[in-house]
Amino acid sequence: MQPLLELHGVSKAFGGLRAVDGLTASVRRGEVVGLVGPNGSGKTTALNLVTGNLTADSGAILFEGRPIERAAAHRITRAGIARTFQLVRVMPSLTLAENVAVGAMFGARACSPAEAQERALPLLARVGLAARAEERARSLTYIDQKRLELARALAAEPQLLLLDEWLAGLNPTELKEGIALIAALAADGLTIVMVEHVMDAIRALCSRCVVMNAGTKIAEGTPAEALSDPAVIKAYLGDDDA
Repeated sequence: MQPLLELHGVSKAFGGLRAVDGLTASVRRGEVVGLVGPNGSGKTTALNLVTGNLTADSGAILFEGRPIERAAAHRITRAGIARTFQLVRVMPSLTLAENVAVGAMFGARACSPAEAQERALPLLARVGLAARAEERARSLTYIDQKRLELARALAAEPQLLLLDEWLAGLNPTELKEGIALIAALAADGLTIVMVEHVMDAIRALCSRCVVMNAGTKIAEGTPAEALSDPAVIKAYLGDDDA
């Protein structure tokens, strides 16, 4: 079966820095894949290339077998890819319901503002924010902004959801709830790629990991296999401690 997402030799440089260097990876339908590695290894840049926030210098990115490496970000969203951001991006002057409705209107299945509002409420309930639907997003804590951003991404009705450190900064109770929520989304059949530093979450949720360091893929396999690879241990700990 053809993978849902394929990257073939994808590279991106900023001046003399090769942030992503010849990355080749794939994601099958229904998988939860962890994209992990030390800070600055190129993980978020890789997500930005998939979503059209950045354009690859070379290589091919295929979604459902169709090239998207030169597609505009809004067309990639329409095709069925949604994401959250490492630095949370909500629209502070809009209500929570309006924030989520925007995701519905510009997602894979376009709809009217009225229908988008209807679709927003169950999603806010799913992330624990239903009671605050009419509040302005500016009133939210950082953690609740993350919840809102996830609901907005889900409103786009994606086939592929990209989570960029969505679990970062959660307390133990919130982390447990967050892992359960992602597991429920996966159980519904949603394909997920997680950029994440919380290894307990990677082990609990991911069937496979891709590990990056200095822009390149250095390991791939189950979480147990990938995280025990000597190259991965060296990347995280350095030569002296590895």
